Amino acid sequence: MVPPALADIERVFREEYGRAVAVLTRVFGDIDVAEDAVQDAFAEAVRRWPEAGLPPSPAGWIITAARNRAIDRLRREAARADKHAQAALLHACEQPLQEGPVRDDRLRLIFTCCHPALGTAAQVALTLRLLGGLTTAEIAHAFLVPEPTMAQRLVRAKAKIRDAAIPYRIPAEADLPGRITAVLAVVYLIFNEGYTASSGEALARADLCAEAIRLGRLLAQLMPDEPEVTGLLALMLLTESRRPARTGGDGALVLLADQDRARWDRALIAEGQDLVRHCLRRDQPGPYQIQAAISAVHSDAPIAAATDWNQILRLYDQLLMVAPSPVVGLNRAVAVAEVQGPAAALAIVDSLDLGGYYVFHAIRADLLRRLGRDADAAVAYHAAIAGTSNAAERAHLTSAKHQVEKG
Repeated sequence: MVPPALADIERVFREEYGRAVAVLTRVFGDIDVAEDAVQDAFAEAVRRWPEAGLPPSPAGWIITAARNRAIDRLRREAARADKHAQAALLHACEQPLQEGPVRDDRLRLIFTCCHPALGTAAQVALTLRLLGGLTTAEIAHAFLVPEPTMAQRLVRAKAKIRDAAIPYRIPAEADLPGRITAVLAVVYLIFNEGYTASSGEALARADLCAEAIRLGRLLAQLMPDEPEVTGLLALMLLTESRRPARTGGDGALVLLADQDRARWDRALIAEGQDLVRHCLRRDQPGPYQIQAAISAVHSDAPIAAATDWNQILRLYDQLLMVAPSPVVGLNRAVAVAEVQGPAAALAIVDSLDLGGYYVFHAIRADLLRRLGRDADAAVAYHAAIAGTSNAAERAHLTSAKHQVEKG
C-alpha cells in the first residue's frame, strides 16, 4: 500500500471536516467540544495515516476517533467535578434522535449557528469555519476584512454562544424563515470559495462547490415556497455549469468571453434555467433570483458575441435597486462596458470605494487597457496581483500586466 501523503490527509480534512464537526456537535451538544475533538482526530491522522495508510472510511475513522477522544477527555474532566464536562458527557451518552424539519447534521448546524442572538456577519463567519472547514484567512478574504479582524470576530461569536448558553438544536418550523437570509449567505459564500479559491495553486475547489449545491438542494426540499432558496440553487447550478471551461489543459484561467462553451454542463444549465423560469412565474424578485437570471442570460448565448448585454444591464439595474452595494455596482459596470463602452464603465468603477478588493483593480485594469491607457492599466494590474493569493488568478493577471507593459 502506498502511504498517503499529507496532501491526501488535507483533502480528507477539506471534504470531511464540516461533516465531522456537525455530527460531533449533535453527539455532545457543544461546539467547542466537537471542534476540539475533530481537530485532535485529524492531528492523530497526520501521525498515523502516513505509516498505516488511509482507512477504508476516512470520515468514519475521524468521527469515531474524535468521539472516543472527546469522551475520554470529558470523563477525566468530569471526575474533577467539571459540570460542563459532565453535561457534555451526559448528552453524548443519551444521544437522542432529533426529529424535526432539519434532519441533515450539516444543515442543522448551519441553522443553529444562524441564531438571531448573533449578528449576521458572525453567523456567516462561524458557519463557514465550522461547516466549510475554511481557514480564518479564507473567511477574511470572503468578507474583505483583515485576518486579525476575522479571528476576533470568530472568538467573540463562540464566546457569545457559550456565555448566552445558546442551544444547538433543530429550529422549529416557524423559526426557519427568520434565519434563511443568513443561511443562504453561508451557502453562497461556501460556493464562492469553491468556485474561486482564495488561496492555493488550483483556481477552484470542486468539493466546496459540491457541498454548497448539496446544501442548496436540501434547503430547496425543506423550503420549496421560499423563492430566494430556489434562486440561490439556480444561481449555483448555472455558475457551476461553466466551471469545466474556466481553466485550460494547463490549469490556466480562461475568461468567460474566451471559454469553450461546448464544455459547459448542459444538464446543470437546463436544471438552473428551469428553476429561473419557476422564479419568474412567482414574480417575487430577490437578489439571488436576479443573479440567477443574469447567469441564465449568459448560458443562453451559444457564443460570447451573442450575449444579450442589454438584458443583463437591465437585470443589474434591478439588482442594484433590490440589493444596492459597491460590489453589485462593480459587476454592473462590466455590463455597462459592453453596452455603453469602457469609458462609461470606468467612470462608474472610479466612483466605487472598493480599493481593498482585488477584483475591483482587475476590472479597472481591463477597462484602462481597452481605453489604451497601458501605463495606468499596468499599475492597476499590479494592485490586483497583490490582492489575490490564488496562483491561477495571479498567473493570469501577471500575464495581462506583461502584455500592457509591452504596449
